[in-house]
Amino acid sequence: MLRMSPKSVPVSLAVAAVFSASTFSTRAAGPSEHVILVSIDGWAHHYFDDPKCHMPAVKKLAADGVRAKRMETSFPTVTWTNHTTLVTGVHPGKHGVLANEYLDRKELKKIPLIPDPIFNKDEIVKTPTIYDVVKQAGMTTAGVIWPASRGAKTLDWTVPDVFEQELFEKYGTPKLLEEARALGIPVGKQMEWCKLGNPGKAPRDYLYSQLAQHIIRTKKPNFLALHLVSLDSFEHAHGRQVPEAYWAANDSDNRVADLVRATEEAGIRDKTTFVITTDHGFITYTKSINPNVLLRKEGFVKAVLGKTLAKDSPVFAMAEGGACFVYVLDTANRDTILAQITPKLAALEGVETVIERKDFATKLGHVLAEQDPREPDLCLSAKDGYTFSDSLADTQEINPTDSPKGAHGYIQTHPHMDGCFVISGAGVKKGGVIEAMKNIDVAPTMAKLLGVSIPGVDGRVLVEALSAP
Repeated sequence: MLRMSPKSVPVSLAVAAVFSASTFSTRAAGPSEHVILVSIDGWAHHYFDDPKCHMPAVKKLAADGVRAKRMETSFPTVTWTNHTTLVTGVHPGKHGVLANEYLDRKELKKIPLIPDPIFNKDEIVKTPTIYDVVKQAGMTTAGVIWPASRGAKTLDWTVPDVFEQELFEKYGTPKLLEEARALGIPVGKQMEWCKLGNPGKAPRDYLYSQLAQHIIRTKKPNFLALHLVSLDSFEHAHGRQVPEAYWAANDSDNRVADLVRATEEAGIRDKTTFVITTDHGFITYTKSINPNVLLRKEGFVKAVLGKTLAKDSPVFAMAEGGACFVYVLDTANRDTILAQITPKLAALEGVETVIERKDFATKLGHVLAEQDPREPDLCLSAKDGYTFSDSLADTQEINPTDSPKGAHGYIQTHPHMDGCFVISGAGVKKGGVIEAMKNIDVAPTMAKLLGVSIPGVDGRVLVEALSAP
């Protein structure tokens, strides 16, 4: 595993999310005392009305509250980026978690953000989160494997979204882990179950749900965020809307039911608002596109022994699922190189959309590499049925898979990338439907319910879902 010292991150990027008291507004009387945010990873919008998908607990919450038919996500439609958008209410170019990984332009290495192996939250999240402002207002907070929250100073009760047991225990709240062990919650199984892959997904969600239930019953936090992982993993392995995915969605529904019962047992059900949502949708693919093969033939990508990016390579194309970040490393000739490679990449089989630098802000909510060197210089999005790869050892531009697989990352305007959203409980109307919304709307809406506000959000409060303005 690649490890870097946080000091290797440019000072302008390693912005600690420690804000003065004047940054936040003080708490007003909100219609809810407790907000529980649950992300069902990969819960695409089409699952809600799919008769093969049985999610009775979530559908009851929707019937008692409000749901959106479609929620637009953030580009790239990947886990770390979108979970950060959900809790900040701003686009990726602002909050700084640009993808699941990025290319270090100086070291010419991919630096992973998923699953929080290197950096703490304050080193990568550049804008305030909902749990920052809730804590600042004197309320209590909790996060159970929420992406990009490792080491968050404003989470009272937490375990990080990591694989390594050492990191899980280092950054987990010591008292929480102690209490979990005393109750028989199997926190010691974390890494073992992570390494099992799909067979470990349901046990992991059970473990994380047990921790969240314990926090609800005994701590009664004003804000809690939980990330469920099973559905995403089975979709990656088999594609969307397949039997394995339906099973995983039902298992996630059972975990939501557990949380609802926990609020009842804690005596806070009527004071609690549930927000059940996701980070992205899914596409089934049978072919992968490797732009580096084309770029290498054209002399724009150079590799050492076909494995390592050469120090003088002018370009590298980094796959991000159904998206591709193209980095021009010869910055002195950036415009010339982009003019040469853009039409060639656009003509590749399977490429549906090319987003140029001039459109980053308006179409993607990203900034330019001059402002953040982790940003690419060109973005690609694949067609339905395709994803991207970036191995320097590949010799073919298009590579078929041995069986259908699932991916995300595609441009957020692709209809398969839209997610589900349900809000229910204290302060929420009953039986409403929102035709369309954006994931940047989630954080300001939760803040409104708790009587706080997040400065500088790009999203809006979903006033049409709330029982009081």
